[in-house]
Amino acid sequence: MIKFVSEKEKSEKLPEEFEPYIKKWFYSNFKSLSEPQKYSFNLIHKKKNTLICAPTGSGKTLSAFLTILNELFLLADKKKLENRIYVIYISPLRALNNDIEKNLRKPLIQIRQIAKKMKIDLPEVRAEIRTSDTSQQQRAKQLKNPPHILITTPESLGIILAAPKFRNNFKEAKYIIVDEIHSLCENKRGTHLSLSLERLNYFVKQNCGLEPVRIGLSATQAPIQEIAKYLVGFKNGKTRDCEIVDVSAAKKMDLKVISPVSDLLYSSGAEIHKELYEKLHKLIQAHRTTLIFTNTRAATERVVYNLKTMFPKYYKDNIGAHHSSIGRKLRLEIEEKLKKGKLKVVVTSTSLELGIDIGYIDLVVQIGSPKGISRAIQRIGRSGHKLQDISKGRIIVLDRNSALECVTLSKCVKENKLDNVRIPKNCLDVLIQHVVGMAIEKQWDVDEAYNVIKQSYSYNSLKKEDFLKVLEYASGSYVSLEDQRVYAKIWLDLENNKFGKRGKMTRVIYMTNIGTIPEESSYKVYIRNTAKKIGSLDEGFLDRLTKGDIFVLGGQTYRFEYVRGMKVYVSQQKGAQPTVPSWFSEMLPLSYDLGLEIGRFNEKIETQLKYGYRKNEIVDWILSNYFTDSFTANSLYSYLSEQYNYIGTIPTHRKILVETTLDEKYRQNIIFHTIFGRRVNDALSRIFAYTLSDMINRNIGIIVDDHGFVLITSFRKISPEILIKKVLEQDLRKTLKKAIRKAEIMQRRFRHVASRSLMILRSYKGHRKSVGRQHLSAHFLLAACEKIDPDFPVIKETYREIMEDVMDINHTKEILEKIKNNEIEIVFERTDVPSPFSHNLVIQAHSDVVLIEDKKKRLQYLHKLVLERIKYNST
Repeated sequence: MIKFVSEKEKSEKLPEEFEPYIKKWFYSNFKSLSEPQKYSFNLIHKKKNTLICAPTGSGKTLSAFLTILNELFLLADKKKLENRIYVIYISPLRALNNDIEKNLRKPLIQIRQIAKKMKIDLPEVRAEIRTSDTSQQQRAKQLKNPPHILITTPESLGIILAAPKFRNNFKEAKYIIVDEIHSLCENKRGTHLSLSLERLNYFVKQNCGLEPVRIGLSATQAPIQEIAKYLVGFKNGKTRDCEIVDVSAAKKMDLKVISPVSDLLYSSGAEIHKELYEKLHKLIQAHRTTLIFTNTRAATERVVYNLKTMFPKYYKDNIGAHHSSIGRKLRLEIEEKLKKGKLKVVVTSTSLELGIDIGYIDLVVQIGSPKGISRAIQRIGRSGHKLQDISKGRIIVLDRNSALECVTLSKCVKENKLDNVRIPKNCLDVLIQHVVGMAIEKQWDVDEAYNVIKQSYSYNSLKKEDFLKVLEYASGSYVSLEDQRVYAKIWLDLENNKFGKRGKMTRVIYMTNIGTIPEESSYKVYIRNTAKKIGSLDEGFLDRLTKGDIFVLGGQTYRFEYVRGMKVYVSQQKGAQPTVPSWFSEMLPLSYDLGLEIGRFNEKIETQLKYGYRKNEIVDWILSNYFTDSFTANSLYSYLSEQYNYIGTIPTHRKILVETTLDEKYRQNIIFHTIFGRRVNDALSRIFAYTLSDMINRNIGIIVDDHGFVLITSFRKISPEILIKKVLEQDLRKTLKKAIRKAEIMQRRFRHVASRSLMILRSYKGHRKSVGRQHLSAHFLLAACEKIDPDFPVIKETYREIMEDVMDINHTKEILEKIKNNEIEIVFERTDVPSPFSHNLVIQAHSDVVLIEDKKKRLQYLHKLVLERIKYNST
């Protein structure tokens, strides 16, 4: 049973049963218990599975650890502390693991010192890290002398489970702590961990008859009950018990959305650039330490460079950049300097979002939209690290779409509304890895293994048929795959219902290829039928490409033809309009939940405009109900009122505007205003484009962003009404699968899934297989697997990953069902000039849009045309 703790379970004091030296240590360091600690200490003491949701700086880590430390030192005092692992702490970041180890060191030493003064001689309690960074020498040492608290990552835990000598050290493990659980459960690393927890649980229960207590920690969790289910899993078909401690709204926040200029549309790029950095400089100088978040690594480097260049007297050795492309040593140096207060400002992309201890931050600045409510809370929560401190954040917007997102988001952040995470289910590639790992452990009964796997939240709905197909693949039942050098890793005896490890190399293959994070690389781009290399593209960009797509590279436009290995072949298309923006792969997608909130905001503004509210009344309403400055409020009023006055409607969460217009090349642009985020729009655009292509037998250009998508075709006799009717009549998944199979994303994602499925080995007998060779193997393997079975486990998982993880098929289906049931209204309009909400989308289809200033001029040109039409219509 999953339940929230009640107020009556709250305690202002440490549990009576705590040892006196623990109490003395605690009260000598803290005046009182923090909110999560008032509940968690007793719950964990009573061996209850516990999920703690509390703000940064609220003592979450100690909420989980103090009861455990009390128990370990009590065992030590009674001379019962054995040389084995009692606690397994898991986090997504090695940097966070390093922090935890450092932060545990202090109480582990101090408690013994206090006890000594009380004439109690306590043996040492050890906490140590084991990750891919751990040296062989240290691992050997841990095997002989294991820590009592093991600090690790999901990947390292998966490896340890298949290492029989080390695994024996936690055969009686008592506690499992999963930190930053929200960031793990929403991806395949979390799926991998979920299975590892059940295998660990099974192993411990087999040895001592008890299940370890599970403790989850995070500052942002929604839906929290689902995350609790993920943490504890199932037992006998029912969710295990879990107590939820939710004190997430305890921390105060000073948040404001600001614009560097009074007019986001007509201010020049140079003016916005100047004012942005003037604003940043003033904010930094007004605070002791500032953390600036951007959304990309390139933007992070650009901000550091510009601050140093524009204000050389102020920024020299006191500024730093921190992102995943920077070497580990330099990142650690930046973290250490920040912690010690030696840096005035650090600029980062996503790498400092999670709970790494970076010391005291006065102010967090977010440049542009963070694209999600939870991400904004996580980032802004890095300031004012202590619970009693106020987290101070400023979000700087640079265009009107960003302003719309951030102003809406500001209210959600203050009201602690969160984005719902989506936890992947039944990932067959991760399952294949674990089946091989389980076979290494011992010989299994098929039904027993199936039952252990189904205890995982991530596999509770796994069909037996899919499980058996995975076993058949892993056991080499498909002989034709041997031609592609794919061999059996396990043996399977269905007559006796057993499976186990096959061959000596299985363990080596598993240990050297385990994990869920794919290897990626850049692709070299060549002109087709020539040896001329023109540049390179990252893999993420290729996800968007379908044969015939036009994109910009080095200021020139090219048509995508095909990929061979790690080479992209294109043809020159001078003067053609791009269908895929060059920055697409870098951008964070807008969350679906924030998209709905934007829709609600739009609906409120539209209602006021319908009832004739004046500008000052609407601007005052925005300033009173949202957390922004007058520049941004005025920009928003202009944006929404112009849309309403021009076309008579504003897109909302309950109303989709479908706008048809001709571009300057007389191609038809069908613009769908769907503010549901890019993952939904990616799925919608491919479904509609495939259907339209089928209707008119022509290629369709697609442009996608967070607020909608555009279908582009030279065929002008198209009825959007008939197109929508056709889409609503189709099997959604089948249509999307057909569209995906034609796109480059299928090849790339199949390679990732095949690698996780141990079909393509990244490492074998000490040799690394390059990404290029992996990609080439994937090309032939995909064809081979399709011949065996269109529902072959690796293919089935590739489609699932694309449709559910990369795209958002579930919300897409929900939206189309609502259209069918008239819960979402469709408004059709024909325009000679695209409406204001279309401008950001349609300018992506212009070959002259390469520089920021060109984009600005085009936006301003379209805007002036709209204002002329509004003026004409009103006379």
